[in-house]
Amino acid sequence: MDYLEIVIRLTAATLLGGVLGLDRELKSKPAGLRTHALVALGSALATLVTIQFLDGVDRGAITRTIQGIIAGVGFLGGGAILRAKDRDEVTGLTTAASIWLVAALGVACGGGFWISSLVSVVLALLVLVAGRPIEDLVHRKFVAKKSGARLPDE
Repeated sequence: MDYLEIVIRLTAATLLGGVLGLDRELKSKPAGLRTHALVALGSALATLVTIQFLDGVDRGAITRTIQGIIAGVGFLGGGAILRAKDRDEVTGLTTAASIWLVAALGVACGGGFWISSLVSVVLALLVLVAGRPIEDLVHRKFVAKKSGARLPDE
């Protein structure tokens, strides 16, 4: 693998992770652009180094690296999840999920899986941007009617 390929893979991971982090940043979430970009970069770097170090000889080592990244980043995402004791409310789940996703994006970029990476970013942005209005619509149309509760914006 030449130097240009290495730069492209690491840069792609950083940019794609940053794009998803930008959504979190714009919504003033605790883990934003920098966190997401760094998680994706770190995942890409670990994947890339494993591939280079082993030169494709031990595929098992590459899969173990990926498993370690995905499990380890779960702890980072867990730190973004908060439970408000006074309101019986859990927050940060979407941010935790997006952190986990950018780790997988980093692995995909580190491995050179461009189509998977790009499609995943597009789908993730669709979920992050359109998901809230769809959730609100579902709650307005179905959940509030069943429970008889009123939503704050009604």
